[in-house]
Amino acid sequence: MNEFLTPLTRIIYKHRGTIDKYMGDCIMAFWGAPIHDPQHARNAVMAGLEMHRVLAELQPYFKEKGWPSIHIGVGVNSGRMSVGNMGSEIRLAYTVMGDAVNLASRLEGITKEYGTKMIVGEATRAELPDLLFRELDKVKVKGKETSVAIYEPIGLSIEIDKRVQDELKVWGQALKLYRLRDWDMAELQLINLTKMSPGSGLYALFLDRIAHLRANPPEPGWDGSWTFETK
Repeated sequence: MNEFLTPLTRIIYKHRGTIDKYMGDCIMAFWGAPIHDPQHARNAVMAGLEMHRVLAELQPYFKEKGWPSIHIGVGVNSGRMSVGNMGSEIRLAYTVMGDAVNLASRLEGITKEYGTKMIVGEATRAELPDLLFRELDKVKVKGKETSVAIYEPIGLSIEIDKRVQDELKVWGQALKLYRLRDWDMAELQLINLTKMSPGSGLYALFLDRIAHLRANPPEPGWDGSWTFETK
């Protein structure tokens, strides 16, 4: 566990993050406190991208040790929150609290649902116009009544090759058709996408959803969002 958490912790510190706590194999970190950081969203997202690059490099080492492959999900969200020493008269911890914090935790939890490495909230995406993102979905997470748009960061726009850009364009069309309830055309685009990126968990997820929604049509006024009942 230490050999897994140590390199990821170094990446967080490198990108000006503050470690809140370790929870088993999970690291909770935040940006912008105790030292003001106007680039908090960028530093958090870049840390997440680097974590996955470093973890991929560590896999052969883990294999040599006879350890299983390790896969992680990263959730990043931006917003107002309370920060400071919190707890009791007996013990205090420097931590963050608030709805924006809770949403980040929910986003991390649903990365496996979409087969993605990192999911960020809409406020984070808005802070980073020079990064390319894939809009994944609109979701209602546990504890929230309103839907939120969620995104997968791909990388710096100037570094993304044309093949990936073309795939993202087709995905955008498929997502639009899905939200219009044009199941047949959305399904056709998704089948094309599976040929462009075989094994994609995201496209398989939406093909399954279309089959479900054909059999269980959404209510009038449906905004295209999906509700998650678990954390």
